[in-house]
Amino acid sequence: MGSAQRLRDIRDGFSRPFWVANVSELFERLSYYAAFASLARYLNESLGFPTQAASSLAGLFGGLVWFLAAFGGAIADRLGFRRALSLAYLILSCSYFLLGSLGSSWMAPIRGVVPIGMLVAVLLMLPALGIALVKPAVVGTTARASKANVRSIGYSIYYTLVNIGGAAGPYVASYVHRNMSVENVFRVAATSVLLMFFAVLLLFKEPRKEGDAPPPSLAETGRNFATVISNPKFMLFLLIFTGYWVVYWQEFITLPLYVVKYIDPKADTELLLVTGPLVVICLTVLINLATQRIASVKAVTLGTLMSSLAWIVLIFMPTVTGVIITLVCVALGEIVQSPRYYEYISRLAPPGQQGTYMGFAFLPIGLGSLIGGWFGGNLMHHFGEVAHRPTGMLWTIIGVGLLTAALLWVYDRMLPVPQDGPDRP
Repeated sequence: MGSAQRLRDIRDGFSRPFWVANVSELFERLSYYAAFASLARYLNESLGFPTQAASSLAGLFGGLVWFLAAFGGAIADRLGFRRALSLAYLILSCSYFLLGSLGSSWMAPIRGVVPIGMLVAVLLMLPALGIALVKPAVVGTTARASKANVRSIGYSIYYTLVNIGGAAGPYVASYVHRNMSVENVFRVAATSVLLMFFAVLLLFKEPRKEGDAPPPSLAETGRNFATVISNPKFMLFLLIFTGYWVVYWQEFITLPLYVVKYIDPKADTELLLVTGPLVVICLTVLINLATQRIASVKAVTLGTLMSSLAWIVLIFMPTVTGVIITLVCVALGEIVQSPRYYEYISRLAPPGQQGTYMGFAFLPIGLGSLIGGWFGGNLMHHFGEVAHRPTGMLWTIIGVGLLTAALLWVYDRMLPVPQDGPDRP
């Protein structure tokens, strides 16, 4: 097929809902990562939360998204993608705006009635509900609003736009924080998703195809959950792999606080967090080609090892340059493990249950954020504020990663999965 024909296929292969949904996902990711990049410092420096509480709340923000994603698909299917996206972006715009307004005078009466910790926790839960609706709606639209001959390209476009949003978010947060205030980072995030609310209402038409399966009920989703947790081999793998995400999420949860407290108080931590997504965008295809012959669990183990050992750089090079090198190395580990992780999950699932298992593959990401927020905050408090040995925190994080890699190696030796097809637990 000639390139001209291929371009025509791409041009004609996607209906308008595909482009509206995927462009809106770019802005949703921009808003999410802008907020996440600034959240820990905002809670600690602007709202006065101690390190442990600020880190735990930041972990809550990152963790709930992935727990609710397992159930968001059933809700989005029943609502319809247009209503699900509209509701999601409305929820997100309101919650981000309220987060950025917590210190405002007009919220003083609310702060006087509701304890600030409880108020922040509730507002951090709302974005998770919105995002849990966005993701299945956008992925579902990509499937329904693209022709079969270009559907794989459609998912590539989706993945690319997600990563562009992930890179743009910290950059936008950096610009707004430097030129306005950290509170305005959340207001800009709110504006971004509010524009997507109107874009969906005005431009998005519900994509439907003949033969679509009826949407699963919440009861069916609950039964799927029971099916998953009754598979001890699968649950053991998810539990072990949670350690990777405990290490990874320190990049967003405690690293910004660590940098301004122990490396450079004037460092632009939001801009530094652009590093990882840029590396992922530039090197994913190349590294995946280079590692495609490595067995999936071994690739996951190798990626875990790489992301964990990356923090050694920061111990021996406590500079902004050291931070950048650390983030590059963490991203390289992510690239090595991420696609192979989902490949392994698809093979571990019994026949006919791959969709259910893939939905719950996000659980380690959420658990890692929830545990990582509490864990990292307490490490920073103990080693930094009490013992005055902040590198002890980094050594402990490295230790968790090495333990995770070792457990993955043992798991692979003790419970191997055939390479030519899914295991049948």
